[in-house]
Amino acid sequence: FFVSPGNALAVATLDDWHGWPRGKMLLIGPEGAGKTHLAHIWAEGAGATMLAASALTDADIPGLATTAVCLEDAETVAGQPEAEEALFHLHNLLAERNLPLLLTAAQPPRDWGLCLPDLASRLQATALVRLDAPDDGLLSAVLIKLFADRQIAVPPSLIPYLVSRMDRSFQSARELVAALDAHALAKGRPITRQLAAEVLDEQLRLPFP
Repeated sequence: FFVSPGNALAVATLDDWHGWPRGKMLLIGPEGAGKTHLAHIWAEGAGATMLAASALTDADIPGLATTAVCLEDAETVAGQPEAEEALFHLHNLLAERNLPLLLTAAQPPRDWGLCLPDLASRLQATALVRLDAPDDGLLSAVLIKLFADRQIAVPPSLIPYLVSRMDRSFQSARELVAALDAHALAKGRPITRQLAAEVLDEQLRLPFP
């Protein structure tokens, strides 16, 4: 995980999880900012169970609350009575047992549309840390690693060219490097700025799903 100005505070906050207020934390950030990656790192260090919020209604809540928990995409419980109730009980059991709870979401709880007042009040009182979209330095490091993983050598000047034109997310970086690799192989050409321009232009012309 590459630490940069855009994620340094979030990394430090999750590293210091023993000091979280009331043993819980919200990790907020846009899609593609690296929330899942950082949450997995925290879960490994804290011995936590990772769970998607969409699986809460089928989960054994008392059994789940025997370790630290990381709940991903927590805002998806909003408007689902059974899921909200399950999160409410999970939250309370972890608090009673002094076990930490990390929740990830794109927005703070006040914007989720929660229907259960007791849950809303508890989550709105939870400390949060924001994970910003990747900055230029972080995207550059990610692109370099992605090319290296594929054993592809590219001109150093290509990296800033890509960073200045691509969508600012890790997923976009993965998709772009995969597309460049595929085009280079298909056309028997090295990955140059010209090839990158063709791939970027093609991606811009793709219809929205």
